[in-house]
Amino acid sequence: MKKYISMMAMALMLSMSFTACDVETDEKPGGTNIEKMCGYWDVVYDGVDENGNVVYEDPYGAGVCTVYTFNTASNGTAQMWLDDQKTFWTYKFLVNINYDSRTFFSDEVWYDAKESGKAIVTNGKILEGAAKNEHGLPTDSIVFEILFDDDSYAGTYWTKLRASGRKHSGFTE
Repeated sequence: MKKYISMMAMALMLSMSFTACDVETDEKPGGTNIEKMCGYWDVVYDGVDENGNVVYEDPYGAGVCTVYTFNTASNGTAQMWLDDQKTFWTYKFLVNINYDSRTFFSDEVWYDAKESGKAIVTNGKILEGAAKNEHGLPTDSIVFEILFDDDSYAGTYWTKLRASGRKHSGFTE
């Protein structure tokens, strides 16, 4: 009886080894459709006036904050996620993009899933090779202006906040 069980087990394992090597898709590995706009960014928020001049540097004393930009589940080229990973205003929402010019913006949208408040993003840009990392090597830069409807200082001390910073290279910095 052991002999038959062993033979059956061997036949089963052999048949599985042939099916396990089948190619399931013709997909080629690679990045997303908006990979040059996606990344992990270190940014600082400054209060700016209506002309874009900085009137208050780091008004909330937040220092360097994290922002992630990443593609949507549909992997389209019309929108991407903008997420501060709860390091500043706790926002995460979709922004409209123009991938060819590496720009982004949003109309007034809820800035989080709890619908705590609304935000507007203007003048968003990804500038390839425009920044330097800690070792002096070129990396991408990000800049955008954001206005939160629940920012009690906006309109009094500044018009909106400007986030500006650089992309992580993927290496230890």
